[in-house]
Amino acid sequence: MQAIVLAGGKGTRLRPFTHVFPKPLMPLGEAEPMPILEVVLRQLARFDFRDVTIITGYLTELIEAFCGNGRRFGTRVDYRREVSPLGTAGGLVLVERPREPVLVLNGDILTTLDFARMAAFHRSQGARATIASFPRTVRIDFGVLEFADDPHVLAGYREKPEFSFQVSMGLYMLDPVAWDYLAPGRELTMPELLEAMRADGHPVHCFRQDCTWLDIGRHDDYAAANEIFEARRREFLVAPDRPQLKIG
Repeated sequence: MQAIVLAGGKGTRLRPFTHVFPKPLMPLGEAEPMPILEVVLRQLARFDFRDVTIITGYLTELIEAFCGNGRRFGTRVDYRREVSPLGTAGGLVLVERPREPVLVLNGDILTTLDFARMAAFHRSQGARATIASFPRTVRIDFGVLEFADDPHVLAGYREKPEFSFQVSMGLYMLDPVAWDYLAPGRELTMPELLEAMRADGHPVHCFRQDCTWLDIGRHDDYAAANEIFEARRREFLVAPDRPQLKIG
């Protein structure tokens, strides 16, 4: 099965670290640090996504030098480079239109999601796109005021409320029809792509699984990911017993 890893962002929220490293090469763990992108590649191999294309942009040379042809991770890796930022979906135009559904994921997420189960769900539902969905609670650190018709008359007052949402995990299964919405040089976000597909009648589904998920894009999430990976490293990396991939 084929996967496309999005690894072109500048990681501005993780500065100053990302002045030196592209975000996907940020290390996780203390005793034996491992770049998050290596974790992702090893997980892809674990779930039989062996043909991997990495879309790069920022500090491309470092990513290519580290990953090479992907053989040491159990994958085949090739690269497409964005000359200018094309958004979270626009860069897919650099990849040849696939013949089968393809897994698209951000190169900076730490998760225990079962990629193979997600792919099976996508096919079984007859979806044209599937989004991995995760529950997230956001706390507002202020007293929130509520109003009805008159903006000067208080209708409610809640101290530091919490709101729960389902958020995108940055993992998607896309059918080849998604490539109909791409154009060379056109900037396009993933929400724009999926909303356009849905508006045209292509079914978009959400896959939910009880799992761990962190986007390491913020300093507090990166710190939490370090602790979780150090404590549960085996859970993220141990693959089932299967033959080694031969390349060449």
